[in-house]
Amino acid sequence: MNLNELTIKEARLKLDSGKISSLDLTSACLAQIKKLNPDINAVLTVCEESALAGAKDADARLKKGERTELLGIPYLCKDNFTTKGIRTTAASKILENYIAPYDATVIRKLKEAGAVLLGKTNLDEFAHGASTENSAYGVTKNPLDLSRVAGGSSGGSTAGVAANMCIFAIGSDTGGSVRCPASFCGIVGLKPSYGRVSRFGLLSMTSSTDVVGVLAKTPYDTAVVLKEIAGNDKLDATSAPEKITDYKEAVNSFDFEDDFDKNNPELLKGLRVGWPKEYYLKELNPEILNNMKAVADKLKAAGAEIKEVSLPYTKYCVPVYYIITPSEISSNLARFDGIGWGLAKHETANLQEFYKTNRGLGFGAETKRRIMLGTYALSAGYYEAYYKKAQAVRTLIIEDFNKAFKDVDILLTPTEPHPAFKIGANSNDVLAMYLEDIFVSGASLAGLPAISIPAGLVDGLPVGAQLIGPRLREDLILKIAEFISKK
Repeated sequence: MNLNELTIKEARLKLDSGKISSLDLTSACLAQIKKLNPDINAVLTVCEESALAGAKDADARLKKGERTELLGIPYLCKDNFTTKGIRTTAASKILENYIAPYDATVIRKLKEAGAVLLGKTNLDEFAHGASTENSAYGVTKNPLDLSRVAGGSSGGSTAGVAANMCIFAIGSDTGGSVRCPASFCGIVGLKPSYGRVSRFGLLSMTSSTDVVGVLAKTPYDTAVVLKEIAGNDKLDATSAPEKITDYKEAVNSFDFEDDFDKNNPELLKGLRVGWPKEYYLKELNPEILNNMKAVADKLKAAGAEIKEVSLPYTKYCVPVYYIITPSEISSNLARFDGIGWGLAKHETANLQEFYKTNRGLGFGAETKRRIMLGTYALSAGYYEAYYKKAQAVRTLIIEDFNKAFKDVDILLTPTEPHPAFKIGANSNDVLAMYLEDIFVSGASLAGLPAISIPAGLVDGLPVGAQLIGPRLREDLILKIAEFISKK
């Protein structure tokens, strides 16, 4: 096995035993980026010099006997997180030269933990999309089939993990942007509860649903990263004050030895797994349905109870999401005027023309579409009919989940209704692209933790199973994800 193919758990053992160095590990990942990135286009900015320096520093700390979970582990980060001294573009021309003067809280925490930043990854511009086709810097391709999308908006981070360019990656999930690409690329993608990880330094898209997410090769690795980045932050008033659970301990609660009987009916006895009937409509791809039934059967064999539940407001999740999201985007992107940010200035006759010129050239088509939709929804005479009504229905969606979790402990659903589609297949069908969020937007609107894990193949391509848990129960969904993921 090449070093860049290691999991965090495997790399940690080798680093702590002195069998490899962080410099070895980091160099292997950088070599993979140089080899594959020209074709995949996952990484927008490679931080080779600082990454090698960070690896050497980690090795020095290891020699002194320091032992922490992420010390010396190389990772990639989505390019909508601010990184001090490193370009942060959000995959937009309007920020193509922007260099942030500070680190996002998640970047600061990872730096303190000794993780090594390899570079910044591609995304749909300002995270607006589900395919990473909306980037101003080109499409990110799926490492498993270069003719297909990697998913979005965290497509670069996901492709980086799937192509073994890094050991783990950081993304953001507003309405499925970590879970969708994780499903398409066959890796693990976690959206924590809203507020579980600080959003400080994450360029705002939809402030009421934006969440920092983790992309990794296993649920165990995901738990290790979440443990390092979670927690209350005085710089983010929306961050949760509740105590952090030991996520690593949660996934370690099963003793998975080679001869371990995962069909032991006592192992998951008492676990109630919800099967939401609204997520299993007759139109669902029958192969995906069969894969989901196989996951349910594995849980039943270990003693879990599978119960059908109803989330009747599911049908309103996508329309509600696509009123709230453009509205908040319209507000959040108003600051990008071409004056205080990275776009080259253009001479115009007056200030109004200056704004129109710079924003017109700086923003891509999907970003402009969302700004216009949001501005319309918030305008006088329409606010009550659209944004206010959407927020009222959002409350009903939250109540749906609250009722369900009185009867079950977690929910099991597909992540996406199909495998990764061909690049360009939906380019002229905006509605089809928005419907990519059909299974993932509900958990985002409700602020709940959700994880996508590999759940077999359809037409030779990976598809994901999604586990949704009650608020701040990341430990529970990670534990069950770890069980399902074991062969």
